[in-house]
Amino acid sequence: MHDEHDRTRPPRGSMALAGRGVTAAIGGYAAAAAGCALAARILPLPRLEATLWAMLASFPVYAALALWAFHTRSPGRAMALVWGLAAACTAALFLLGVRP
Repeated sequence: MHDEHDRTRPPRGSMALAGRGVTAAIGGYAAAAAGCALAARILPLPRLEATLWAMLASFPVYAALALWAFHTRSPGRAMALVWGLAAACTAALFLLGVRP
């Protein structure tokens, strides 16, 4: 027999799936955007070309991170890599400062 509380709980694994979805959508975007900004600052090209190449590279990076977040066996590993990459790129941007 099932009691009343079994129907109010989400199905097993749905929280892991939701975590992967948030990591893929928001974390992947954060990592790709921070990586794009970092690449635009460190590429040895004129500012316009560096920004263009960095933005073009950010689209496949975002898609790869989003796909990998669902492919990896452990949701914790996906979250650690994607959010860690976003944090590392953001920290590097802060250390570099604003380019004149």
